[in-house]
Amino acid sequence: MPNRRFAVGEVVMGRWPGSVLYYEVQITSYNDLTHFYTVQYKDGTELELRESDIRSVSSFKPRKSNSSSSSPSRRSGSRSRSRSPGRSAKGKRRSSSQSRESRDEKKKTVRETNLTLLKLNENNTSRYNGEPDSTERNDTSYKILQQKVESELEIRHVLDQYTLHPRRQKKKEEIFLEQRVFETAKTTEKVSTQTKELEFGGRIGFYAFVLTAAAVGNSLYFEIELHYLYDHFLQFAVSAAIFSVLLSIYLYARSLKAPKEELSPGGNSGNFVYDLFIGRELNPRIGNFDLKYFCELRPGLIGWVVINLAMLLAEMKVQDRNEPSLSMILVNSFQLLYVVDALWNEEAILTTMDITHDGFGFMLAFGDLVWIPFVYSLQAFYLVNHPSEISWPIASAIIILNIFGYYIFRGANSQKNAFRRNPNDPKLARFNHILPYFYMIYFTCLLIHREARDEHQCKKKYGLAWERYCQRVPYRIFPYIY
Repeated sequence: MPNRRFAVGEVVMGRWPGSVLYYEVQITSYNDLTHFYTVQYKDGTELELRESDIRSVSSFKPRKSNSSSSSPSRRSGSRSRSRSPGRSAKGKRRSSSQSRESRDEKKKTVRETNLTLLKLNENNTSRYNGEPDSTERNDTSYKILQQKVESELEIRHVLDQYTLHPRRQKKKEEIFLEQRVFETAKTTEKVSTQTKELEFGGRIGFYAFVLTAAAVGNSLYFEIELHYLYDHFLQFAVSAAIFSVLLSIYLYARSLKAPKEELSPGGNSGNFVYDLFIGRELNPRIGNFDLKYFCELRPGLIGWVVINLAMLLAEMKVQDRNEPSLSMILVNSFQLLYVVDALWNEEAILTTMDITHDGFGFMLAFGDLVWIPFVYSLQAFYLVNHPSEISWPIASAIIILNIFGYYIFRGANSQKNAFRRNPNDPKLARFNHILPYFYMIYFTCLLIHREARDEHQCKKKYGLAWERYCQRVPYRIFPYIY
């Protein structure tokens, strides 16, 4: 068994998955089989990290550098003729001393407002025992601001990992700061909501769905027979499966040249079959085109709706009907609602495990391109040759049940996404006090007690007849539970 570098209970620096930032963590356990360390962050988050993602605290002492370098534009002999709006007018050139003072002032501002350098000369485990650090500030407002800033910056860094914008080339100063700085304070400038929405991709998936709907409508107008999909359903499914295999091989091959910080936490086991299946690269891109983000919803969900529509038209042709059956209409409508909801809230997938943890390999490629469109449409495929007639009262009950289920589904997923983006959101429901849950607790106890009294009285009154009734109805309140 290989020797461990770090002991349980030791305070070290752990790399946040999918980034190059290291945070102070405490090792809680070690798995001898997988050789993964379970670490706990300051906010209580627990993750499993490899030994290569953990470094000692002493290696993060900030370096002092007296070297100064001018920008490439100042070193070059040519000077751009264009002027930014904030630059002084022609003829009013700043002196070298003014420029130097301005640069020094900017550096001073960055040091004062953007950075809180670590003072890590020893493994301070007293923080986890409830004892304050000697260098810790006692200013309450500072602590509140610091906690808020840390939370927002961690969320922003994870979300920026999956922005649809092309990756920009980082400056040397930025790379140095990411490697050597532990806590970064938020700048006073606020990011506009429009910028955040663009970084999340907006609703491009929904617009792609609208464009596809227009194309399908145009094909129906020119009498193109979509039931061709039904006649060649198996051929399309096999072709999609072959494509997903080829895509997986391509993704694995390109991941071999990907930088280490862009690899997924769980797809680098060294086992070719496993890594090919789970995916090595976390967020593969061609230019600024994000392959995983694109395939996660758009091809599969939109293809699912198109196939369902083709099944509806095939049913009318096969059954020689002038209109589709009510069962087929309900299947198409409910599944269309699910797809439109997913595409309208497409940015919510940026906080899911598929995006933040899993690599893009055969598992996601096959699931997105084959399983969703061809397996989820099997209900409509079945109804083509097996029509099921239902009455309107039954259909009404099914619709009400579906609306109720959708309400729970959308509310739970919206709350989950909001918590992942901002755990301190005051709109999120939390168990802060027992009073809001008084009615639920009270009536649960009341009904159980009342049922016990009724049970006793009925048994006393009806005797053997009540026992025969209980044999036919064995559950008192909740079927199969109580």
